[in-house]
Amino acid sequence: MPNMKRNKARRINRVTIMLNDSEQRALDRYCLRYGVTNRSRLIRELLMKGILRRFDADSPTLFD
Repeated sequence: MPNMKRNKARRINRVTIMLNDSEQRALDRYCLRYGVTNRSRLIRELLMKGILRRFDADSPTLFD
């Protein structure tokens, strides 16, 4: 059973991004300052938080 869950969450889709020099320096500085060792995880979590926040903001509400 645990093996099925692990396979379901396996990341097999690749996404590639390009950064300009100032964006790369900012990312490097952030990772150094906050001890980030897994940049892929950092970028994935920040991206998904932004997406989920937007979905939440765009969802219909009972009272506006």
